Amino acid sequence: MNTSEKRLHRSEVPVESTWDLSALFPSEEAWLDKLKTTEALFDDLLKYKDKLCENGNTLFEAMSLLETAYTQMVQLGTYSNLLQAEDGTNTKNQENSMIFATFSTGILAKITFINSEITALDEPEYISLFDDEPKLMAFRLYLDDLYKEKSHMLSPESEKVLASLGEITSAPYRIYSISKAADMTFSDFTDSSGKTYPNSFALYESKYEFSSDRSIRESAYTSFCNTLKNYENTFAAVYAAEVRKQIATSRLRHYASATEMLLEPHKVSIDMYENQIKVIYNELAPHMRRFATLKKEQLGLEQMHFYDLKAPLDVDFNPPANIETIQSTILDALAVLGDDYKKIIKRAFDERWIDFSDNIGKSTGAFCASPYGAHPYILITYQDNMRSAFTLAHELGHAGHFANANKYQRVFDTRPSTYFVEAPSTINEMLLAEHLMRNTDDPRMKRWVILQLMGTYYHNFVTHLLEAEFQRRIYEMSENGVSLTAKMLSSTKLDVLTTFWGDSVEIDEHAGMTWMRQPHYYMGLYPYTYSAGLTAATAVSKRIFEEGKPIVEKWLDVLRAGGTKSPLELLKLVDIDMSTTEPVQIAVDHVGKLITELEELFN
Repeated sequence: MNTSEKRLHRSEVPVESTWDLSALFPSEEAWLDKLKTTEALFDDLLKYKDKLCENGNTLFEAMSLLETAYTQMVQLGTYSNLLQAEDGTNTKNQENSMIFATFSTGILAKITFINSEITALDEPEYISLFDDEPKLMAFRLYLDDLYKEKSHMLSPESEKVLASLGEITSAPYRIYSISKAADMTFSDFTDSSGKTYPNSFALYESKYEFSSDRSIRESAYTSFCNTLKNYENTFAAVYAAEVRKQIATSRLRHYASATEMLLEPHKVSIDMYENQIKVIYNELAPHMRRFATLKKEQLGLEQMHFYDLKAPLDVDFNPPANIETIQSTILDALAVLGDDYKKIIKRAFDERWIDFSDNIGKSTGAFCASPYGAHPYILITYQDNMRSAFTLAHELGHAGHFANANKYQRVFDTRPSTYFVEAPSTINEMLLAEHLMRNTDDPRMKRWVILQLMGTYYHNFVTHLLEAEFQRRIYEMSENGVSLTAKMLSSTKLDVLTTFWGDSVEIDEHAGMTWMRQPHYYMGLYPYTYSAGLTAATAVSKRIFEEGKPIVEKWLDVLRAGGTKSPLELLKLVDIDMSTTEPVQIAVDHVGKLITELEELFN
């Protein structure tokens, strides 16, 4: 039997392929020691209970202490989360993750009095605190956000009870993550030549799904879905618990719906949320059906299947995409954002901010964590292909954003709305594509770059946008009393897929289980924000290419602003108005033009 290379255990991975967590903590012992000292800081906050708002100076002292303690808590949580992400099979990582979950739940329960005492003030009393102590203005944005929750706050006793249940209410996501990383095992599969391959979540989603060999795509898909099928009822129960939790919480807090509650921290209206989904879901579909038809023709298929959608075109054209090559390419592409930004990206490579490896137990997908007081960290299962390179550029966009925001803002003011957060990442993909296009006269290279861009638009405007449409329907049905069974979830996902793709793609029953693949459903209304970010990035990058340095400087100001402005305000700094559907329509039309250009280049 021919067998491909085996997957490595974490201990077998070359150190240069891993991240260096010493910027957070040099050892587990140091992490455990910091847990104790941080808990002591939060305990010190209790001396302000029942007198927090006596005067502006008292509140300023308390907020300064909270700022220090919270910064340490962020670093503690990031460290345990990164270890769990690098190897979910490691029992010590699992144990420390649960230790931190218990710790953070206890902390949050202790400090609920802060929210309760601030929201108990009437407006004149609240305003007078800043007149009393001008230094308190350093925390004005954070305190204003707390005070806005006044109408949705419960009694102090109830808030404390809810906070004490934090470890339990976060259980659905934790169960889902651990099950994916540690419990799910996938059968090996064979290709048409008889060669045998191992399968895993990471291998399927980062490699086999993009294979040029249809027998690999089909067999890997069958192996992958057979394992998902074994977990569908468990995962349905876990996801149903998450949805019911959000609905119950929204009703307790007197929101009109869970959607309204989950959108509030995004600082956008329900109209903006629904416009983002509806415009793309309805108006992008005809373009993507053309793309599916083009792929079918170029691949020589009689029928385009769901597992064929990410098949590569022009596979014989493969520019170098190993880690060493792509580092210099990415640095050159992002040089347009200035020397300081480029230095941040270079540090990410030189100082091992990035975990490239593929090992047993590693979290799927890619992300960037940006703990305040340290540097960002990027997780990616890097394959030597340009899709991985664009994903890396994307995550480096998050790193560049938060390295700037963390430098220029206080810890409470670094994170902008989730609605905006994917714009700085996807704009880096646009810059990488433009750099590659401008440095070639080869029509085949240009065609290949457009295909990489289509990978980005597919990821954000199709994969995540269809997640958003599914999620929108699920919350609506659940609030109307529909039970979230595995059968119902899969049939809903099937309808979302078949309505979007029409007759251009054969959507099999297994495709309905796609809802089991993403952790985003446990992160509030996160999926639609990918399309919002790429919508903004499409508009901003277009202006950078046309106007150059003046718009770059404005964009860097946006990155430095962190969370000090709403997403509408941030984007208006670069003259983009997301309160209208115009930017969304422009982005959809841009995708249509890319597909038309592809059709011409192939024909």
